[in-house]
Amino acid sequence: MKTQKTIRHIVTSPLVNMGPIKLRQPLPTQGIENVDPFLLLHHYGPYAISEFNNPFDLGPHPHRGFEPITLLFKGEQLHRDSLGNEMVVKAGGVQWTTAGRGIIHAEAPTKTFVKKGGDLEGIQLWLNLPAKDKMITPNYQHLEDEEIPKIFSDDKKVQLNIIAGTQKEATGKIKTQTEVYVFTAKAEENGNLEIEVPKHHQSLLYLLEGEVVVNGQETLKKGNNQMVTFNQDGNTIHFNAKSKSTLLILSGAPIQEKVTQYGPYVMNTQTEILEAMRDYQQGKMGYLY
Repeated sequence: MKTQKTIRHIVTSPLVNMGPIKLRQPLPTQGIENVDPFLLLHHYGPYAISEFNNPFDLGPHPHRGFEPITLLFKGEQLHRDSLGNEMVVKAGGVQWTTAGRGIIHAEAPTKTFVKKGGDLEGIQLWLNLPAKDKMITPNYQHLEDEEIPKIFSDDKKVQLNIIAGTQKEATGKIKTQTEVYVFTAKAEENGNLEIEVPKHHQSLLYLLEGEVVVNGQETLKKGNNQMVTFNQDGNTIHFNAKSKSTLLILSGAPIQEKVTQYGPYVMNTQTEILEAMRDYQQGKMGYLY
């Protein structure tokens, strides 16, 4: 029997400063520490990138204990890491890094893109790893837009991109460490779709652009309320687009473990954080210049 998950929170997506970069941070936010297993959601851009304006140049930095994920909606970025990967992620593409015991990576708009100019917009997502997997071998997965399975609403007004998890006959190609669904959607005006998610999942819907009504009751609009989270009490989420819209839908089995975070490290204890800092300084996470 299908029942809608009830809405738990509806929140704005405030602008925050991350060094020279201004971006939206709906998670964490006041009253919502995380939506377990999702720890952080940054919505950056759209930035008008040019040779005179390139704020989103993130030099080499380490991670341990979680999965940093980039979903690119506009523009193109170069990913480099200490595993030796060097990949260009273009609009519609995904880079999924499993930091595990430690990885160093860097990302920035490609030199070609900076030279020609254009809009850059994306989502950076931090997905927790359970204690048993925090020190696994690091890994990197890359998907281009054409590699991502897609399903459509009956009237073809909504395209749902299945990055991880399953929906109807489609299964995402990302190999995940935990049970998670990561979907993006593009909806035309009056497009609507019902998404099936397991009852025990913690779930959220985030609006990047446009205006949608969620579960027939709450309206999300860019610059106003942009994110809803759901209770673990139903198995569907429905949205109806009032205008051309872009959305992110996340759902996952909660890990339910203590989270200890310091900067780029997400572990379970303060001792493990100190060990991560030491290991990075000693070069145990590799090198990237």
